[in-house]
Amino acid sequence: MKVLRTTCAYCGVGCGIEARVDSEARTVEVKGDQAHPSSQGRLCSKGSSLGETLDLQSRLLAPEVNGDVCNWDTALTHVAERFQSIIDKHGKESVAFYGSGQLLTEDYYIANKLMKGFIGSANIDTNSRLCMSSAVAGHKRAFGSDTVAACYEDLDYAELIVLVGSNTAWCHPIVFQRIRAAKDNNPRMKVVVIDPRRTATCDIADLHLALDSGADVALFNGLLHYLAQHDALDKHFIDAYTEGFDRCLEAAGNDAGNIEQVAARCGVNADDLATFFAWYAGHKNVMTLYSQGVKQSSSGVDKVNAILNCHLATGRIGKPGAGPLSLTGQPNAMGGREVGGLANQLAAHMNIEDPVHRDRVQRFWNSGPLPERAGLSAVDMFDAIADGRIKAVWIMATNPVVSLPNADKVKHALQNCELVVVSDCVAHSDTLDVAHVKLPALGWSEKDGTVTNSERFISRQRGLLPAAGEAKPDWWILCEVAKKLGFRGAFTYQHQSEIFSEHAALSGFENDCKHGLRDFDISALAGMTRQEYDAFIPTQWPINASYPQGRKRFFDDGLFYTPSRKARFIALRHRLPANLPDNLYPLVLNTGRLRDQWHTMTRSALAPRLNQHRPEPFIEVHPNDAATYQLEHGALAHLRSQWGQMYARVRVTDAQREGMVFVPMHWSEQYAKKGRMGALVNPVVDPVSGQPESKHTPVAVRPLKAVWYGFVLTRQNHDWHSDYCVKVVGDGHQRYELAGTSEPDAQALYDQLDPDAACHWQTYTDTARKVWRAAAFNDAGQLEHAVFIAASHNLSGLPDRQWLSQLFKEDALEEEVRLQLLSGIAPSGSDCGATICACYNVGEHTIQELVISKGLTDHQAVGKACKAGTNCGSCIPEIKQIIARVGATEMVKSA
Repeated sequence: MKVLRTTCAYCGVGCGIEARVDSEARTVEVKGDQAHPSSQGRLCSKGSSLGETLDLQSRLLAPEVNGDVCNWDTALTHVAERFQSIIDKHGKESVAFYGSGQLLTEDYYIANKLMKGFIGSANIDTNSRLCMSSAVAGHKRAFGSDTVAACYEDLDYAELIVLVGSNTAWCHPIVFQRIRAAKDNNPRMKVVVIDPRRTATCDIADLHLALDSGADVALFNGLLHYLAQHDALDKHFIDAYTEGFDRCLEAAGNDAGNIEQVAARCGVNADDLATFFAWYAGHKNVMTLYSQGVKQSSSGVDKVNAILNCHLATGRIGKPGAGPLSLTGQPNAMGGREVGGLANQLAAHMNIEDPVHRDRVQRFWNSGPLPERAGLSAVDMFDAIADGRIKAVWIMATNPVVSLPNADKVKHALQNCELVVVSDCVAHSDTLDVAHVKLPALGWSEKDGTVTNSERFISRQRGLLPAAGEAKPDWWILCEVAKKLGFRGAFTYQHQSEIFSEHAALSGFENDCKHGLRDFDISALAGMTRQEYDAFIPTQWPINASYPQGRKRFFDDGLFYTPSRKARFIALRHRLPANLPDNLYPLVLNTGRLRDQWHTMTRSALAPRLNQHRPEPFIEVHPNDAATYQLEHGALAHLRSQWGQMYARVRVTDAQREGMVFVPMHWSEQYAKKGRMGALVNPVVDPVSGQPESKHTPVAVRPLKAVWYGFVLTRQNHDWHSDYCVKVVGDGHQRYELAGTSEPDAQALYDQLDPDAACHWQTYTDTARKVWRAAAFNDAGQLEHAVFIAASHNLSGLPDRQWLSQLFKEDALEEEVRLQLLSGIAPSGSDCGATICACYNVGEHTIQELVISKGLTDHQAVGKACKAGTNCGSCIPEIKQIIARVGATEMVKSA
């Protein structure tokens, strides 16, 4: 085996990986890279399982045009000719690219260069529009540049950490573990979580403010007003390094009122709010980490600036342990920002509407005139496809039919578009299934290039394995199309290192980062040899003559990138969300990520252990709302908004704020035919950033009145036609969670599972209870299929699915085990329960039994006994809950 260092393919933390690679067997074993400065050897459950996602069965292995497999030249000629024909007939604004933070920087750079520099349209946007564009706009309003000022090291020095709109424990687990460690090392540190839900992140919180949806500006305006009233401002910093403070403070004062009024507007307890304000005023080193709960809003940019206003007012920026930090969602969302991946940007942090910047980039690229105004951002782009203004779109490494708001409209738009080209590494996704041209791209473990994480570290994502089938790098695919469009001279790269070198050279072209021209400058890396590129270690930009080894923090010198070199305060007033609940849609839908899944599951769902913790789409609902709308825990619900509908499993919990519901974002039609959250979501966007309002959609909820519930475990893939169907990928088998509103047809199940009657079936029927169970075995005695159906959603008396899943690993099942299978009673000690720790595949029952038998009283002891919680730590809150439940039960017994 060879050992290579690379970077994780998931979130913006950008964790380092040490990969042990067997190229012949096509296997990769991963562990955390101790030398990577951002992750320091840790990986979360998703990163730890990357080696389990590399099978070729799910891969797109050859180009296809209109359903026919073809060679690369045929496919790329078709793409170029169709794009050129549409441009000739309808103009260059009739075509578009839609990219992704899953692209490498080199891919992103070529896409941007081709569309803006040579096709001459700004219609290139990215799914990063959905996750961080409000942060970009907020940074530019305040700092004059899209600059991330702080770094993860600051968490080690902070005295107060404020987590706003971020379930950090699940969405950025390695950052969360760094915060946990810092708090353990400094017990005086305070952690405040500001989020409508009580999430796993609250496990380390000293205070949780469960504010109303969209109330962030009111809260931080109230904080700014409080700081002024209590003499907690840094007046020297304000006078020397900022402008616009008086107007900003006046607006905040008019908006805020006293603490009781702010608390009422935010829907939080006034004493809790006063505590938070006092902590913020009283601690010198304050870090504010914010994520999608802030940015995915029709007022997302204002929310970002409300946070930045408070840091500027107290001078808490550019200093160790003090500053705002946006947590980005994707591994290369930052790299996309660097190369101008958004429709309103140019490469190297230049602005498309600035004629000086356009002229500079045009001269550097030796291209035609660049577009003079911003192109269409994500939601507007797909609206333009829907109404026919855009005739051709090339979608790269993303799945907008699932991830965009008003997703049904997006699907219909693509179905009616003249030309849909999709380059991706998988054979099927909701978006690929409506494409005219499918282009096989390299996936993680094959791609080779760079990514930039949330704290500005540029890292190498290295190729570990040979290309799957005929898959090619995205940059190569784009360059070949560019050549066929007549732009050969500008796209003659032979290796990705040449693209990176050009990108680095552009960053320093007519730039003086130190004296305030542009913040992004990696010109010291221009002219790197291929050997230097291959050996590149993670480095934090800027990387130039002034900072050859990188720079940890910006603004430590008090100099910003506005014309005056001063930071700008932004005067703000709280605005209600764009759509409010009404009689038809009385609840507010909040959306987000899960611990073990990623985006639309095209990669993460391939790892069986990542599918066990939360195997189905679900809706979290407060007990009072559950009672009002007749929702039962474990049953099914039908959600509706004015844009679409979905089905989901009900989870009743008081962690959810009353009047709001939560649904995860991940499921597509590939895994849940009626589980696409995006179909529901409000398509209204922030007027400045264009980022959609994904955290506030008025919805209605009612029970899905199924007359039967069940699940099927089988070694085969099947296409079930029940009203409710969710596919869960297991180890050597598939599991299908099913339900129907009409009586089940047992014979149809037999016919679909075993059409050739090749299996030996055993069945159990309880007519009175409307229970039917069946298992099929092959001639060798191996379990092939297992079917469990009941009239009740709780399938009373059946074991957890995990024990049944383990039976598919057995060579043959003895008669006793077959009977246990049909009885629904697992042998003692064999049922580990629902997965709690995905890193080490430890179940709930295993932890319970250890806690009882060994008298364990804390999560550290559980970790020593079974490893649960000792890798990424994101399951620690649930381990603590299990310990507490066991303790409470034992107390009742002893009483």
